[in-house]
Amino acid sequence: MDGVNGLRVVVTGSSRGIGRAAAVRLGALGARVVINGTQASALAETAAALEAVGAEYRMVTGSVAEPGTAQALIDSAVGAFGGVDAVVNNAGIVRDRTLLKMSVKEWDDVIAVHLRGAFLVTQAAARAMKESGGGHILQVVSNSGLAGGFGQANYAAAKAGMMGLLRTCVLELTRLNIRTNALWPIAETDMTQVVFDRASEAAAKAGAEAPSPASLGFGSTEAVAEGLAWLLSSHAAALNGQCLTFNGRKAALWSHPQECFEVFAEDPMDGEALTHWLGSTTPQPLARPKMVP
Repeated sequence: MDGVNGLRVVVTGSSRGIGRAAAVRLGALGARVVINGTQASALAETAAALEAVGAEYRMVTGSVAEPGTAQALIDSAVGAFGGVDAVVNNAGIVRDRTLLKMSVKEWDDVIAVHLRGAFLVTQAAARAMKESGGGHILQVVSNSGLAGGFGQANYAAAKAGMMGLLRTCVLELTRLNIRTNALWPIAETDMTQVVFDRASEAAAKAGAEAPSPASLGFGSTEAVAEGLAWLLSSHAAALNGQCLTFNGRKAALWSHPQECFEVFAEDPMDGEALTHWLGSTTPQPLARPKMVP
């Protein structure tokens, strides 16, 4: 794939999973990459993979929920490569628990890494991109943030928040030649292992063979990294404010939220008027995207 060679890219949460696969794929395509994670040993494995493909890279260890780490990521790219062309806000954790059982700490921990981290890195990157003439910020989101997720109130709220951040960035940063897009990657990772465990349990109870990740609509991290690299390439230069679903075999763009029914009145509406106009309106269906054909 062309259109990636020479890009200066920061990939948060790149010590494992999609982040590692994305960093390595980008490096193999000629991008210069700043990698990040909280575990030095795991991050070193990503570094070794980048060295194996001959990529130029820098490492910043730490949590993106900390302002110092977020700024260090951008400073590293600017100092080593002369600037930053793209940022991938991929860092994340899960603390799954049903809403009635979720602790405040489980809520705060997930919000901090996903949403606070995305804000901090986006802000630091946008400031640098403003000075250099533009760039691209990619928010890695999830179906949970787009359609909800059982046992994932914290994760869903964080990912939905990242979409709100994206849409605000489009309003504020487009004039600075900074684009913002999102990727919902459907990949087999440590964070999605719970899906396969549940499917295997259900299959065992039914006396059936456990389904493969591919049959459930999940691609490998390497396959999904190809879609991420494409989004950062010149081939996707026309996209701004978009969300791409990709699992290696399925690709789809999400629509922007919009009103589906509206009414205007000359005078302020009371309850009776609202009942008249909306009382018999058919509720909109809840979207549950298909993982497989």
